[in-house]
Amino acid sequence: MGLTLMLTHKVSRGEQMGTFYFKFQFRNVEYSSGRNKTLLCFRVDTAGGSTEPLKGYMEDEHATAHAEEAFFQQVLPNASQEYDVTWYVSSSPCVACAAKLASILQQRKKLRLCIFCSRLFEWEEPEMVEGLRALASAGCKLRMMKPSDFVHVWETYVEKDEETFAPWEDCQENYEYYVEKLADILK
Repeated sequence: MGLTLMLTHKVSRGEQMGTFYFKFQFRNVEYSSGRNKTLLCFRVDTAGGSTEPLKGYMEDEHATAHAEEAFFQQVLPNASQEYDVTWYVSSSPCVACAAKLASILQQRKKLRLCIFCSRLFEWEEPEMVEGLRALASAGCKLRMMKPSDFVHVWETYVEKDEETFAPWEDCQENYEYYVEKLADILK
C-alpha cells in the first residue's frame, strides 16, 4: 500500500499522499500562491456496486497532461461501462480541462462525474466561467469542499501516522466564500 507510480506526462498516481502535501495543496485559500499542482483524489464505483470502489490520487505539474485528462487516459479509459466517479481536487479544472471533461461526459453517457473543489481556479476570467458552465451543462456536478470533505480526504487519501486532521481556522469561511462564487458562475 502507499505505492506511488511515476506515469507518463509528469503525472504520478498513488493510493495516499503525505500530510504536509495535503495540507499545503488542498488549503482553500483565495490566493493560492505556490500551489501550482492539481491533486485529484478519486473514487470510482461501478454500476450495482458489484466490485470494490477504485480509489487513489493523481497529481500533475501542469505539464503536458493535467491530472483530469490523465485520469481518463490511465485510470478509466473504458467508455462502455457505467461508472459513478467522485473527485476531490485541490483546484477546479482549467479552461482546457473543463472543455475536455465536458466532451468526455457528452461521449460517455454512462459516466456520472461529481467534482468537489477546494478552490476555484481563475474564477474571475470569462473563459473560465464559460468552461465551468459548459462542464455543468454536460452533467458534471460541481461542488465546493466543505470542512467535512477535507476530513474525508484526510482519512481516505492521506498517509498519516496517528495525526488527526483539524481544518484550518478559516476553512469554513473560505468554503462559504467559494460556494457563493460557484453559485454566481453557475447561474
